[in-house]
Amino acid sequence: MRILLVEDDPLLGDGVQEGLRDAGWTVDWIADGEAARTALQADTAFNALVLDLGLPRLPGIELLRWLRGAGIALPVLVLTARDGVDDRIAGLNAGADDYLIKPFALGELDARLHALVRRANGRAEAEMSWRDLRFDAASLTARRGDDVVSLTSMEARLLHLLLSARPRYLSREQIEVRLYGWLESGESNSLDVHLSHLRKKLGAGSIENARGLGWRLA
Repeated sequence: MRILLVEDDPLLGDGVQEGLRDAGWTVDWIADGEAARTALQADTAFNALVLDLGLPRLPGIELLRWLRGAGIALPVLVLTARDGVDDRIAGLNAGADDYLIKPFALGELDARLHALVRRANGRAEAEMSWRDLRFDAASLTARRGDDVVSLTSMEARLLHLLLSARPRYLSREQIEVRLYGWLESGESNSLDVHLSHLRKKLGAGSIENARGLGWRLA
């Protein structure tokens, strides 16, 4: 799953980006509100927005109002040091889905983001299932019965994408931008390698490929 992080504090932004990446998210980080608006106009492949309110060039609350005014239903979690009730009400009324006061625990941010994405996808439960496989999106772990399916971090993230998109196909571009984001770049054949390894672990015929459409779980 892919996050746009908008935070102007370089120390906090770097820490949140690395912490969420370690938790399995793909994170693109921007440090001002105007650049974030440009990014959101150009790129629709984000699953959630983590937004600071005290931003240069365009305040976070104005970015949030623009986002909702443009009809973009992207889940938004506001990160801010403003802990007054009036500030929280203003953020929620402007269209925020959740609010987290600085300082915060990265584990709580991770859990709240998973909850936001689940609700946006119409799911209440953390566990996803397909055939005899059960996948926990929060821990990125898969099981068959009581047996753990051994997956690398990239294989788990890829499986999560395919499960979330089911029964739709995902193109190469859709998968790569969600797995790698803007700054990370996979080798030219890395996606094919990950798909091949994942297919072997899930079983023959588990992942379908259609020319011009991409890949999906069978």
